[in-house]
Amino acid sequence: MKNLAKLAAAGIMAAAAGLSSAADPAGTRIVLIPTKPDHPPATHMYEFECQLLAKCLNQTPGVQAVVSPDLDWPADARLLEDAKAIVYYSRPAGDILLNPARRDDARKLLKSGVGLACIHWATAAENEHGEEWLQTLGGWFNFAHSGLAVEKQKLVQSAKDHPVCRGWGEYDLRDEFYLNLKFHERAQPILKVTVAGKEQTVAWALERENSADGRSFGCTLGHFHDNFKIADFRRMLVNGILWTARVDVPKEGAPVEVNEEDLKLP
Repeated sequence: MKNLAKLAAAGIMAAAAGLSSAADPAGTRIVLIPTKPDHPPATHMYEFECQLLAKCLNQTPGVQAVVSPDLDWPADARLLEDAKAIVYYSRPAGDILLNPARRDDARKLLKSGVGLACIHWATAAENEHGEEWLQTLGGWFNFAHSGLAVEKQKLVQSAKDHPVCRGWGEYDLRDEFYLNLKFHERAQPILKVTVAGKEQTVAWALERENSADGRSFGCTLGHFHDNFKIADFRRMLVNGILWTARVDVPKEGAPVEVNEEDLKLP
């Protein structure tokens, strides 16, 4: 618990510091938003992994990544001022963003060109939000048409020239793979695995319509905390997040250095 408290405190201090620099035109502001725990320990560690990814993102010069101290949506609107991207590692983000309580604010934010990245279960939405979610994220997980498979498979780059694929190679990964998602016709598959003889897209990119150059990145990987210990896995996610924020991803990929203490679960 001490480690979690330390991470939470760090996130709140980072967010507070970020508020004072929200108007800084030189910084690329990225806000990561978790939700309350809803899975067994060492899986779906929403707040913990958001803190970990923020630490990695802040290693890219000019990036100011902060974790929302509030779950689902920041209570203080200033946290989202001048944000270039928002990131959800959370329960279904389609239901969070398209909830009537915040739908208008979310639509306005995304229409202005703010990037959106959703990781693992955050790629999901209920049926009532499905069509708009497809237009927003480019891919949609829902149990009405999707399934699950927990196994080890080779993570293959289906778009090797995309910035998400910079600085890491293909490798075997054990994860909870989401199967048979629905995709927008303009969504670009980035990563895939083969499950039961069928190729499954597990990461994609979308240049959104009806927004000011808005970009979305979806990745269904990230069920197990152990996968965040893999540098290539962290780099893939950080590359994708930076891409949505319109940050140039270096040829060698984004820096994602962490230590054992950073990775130790409470």
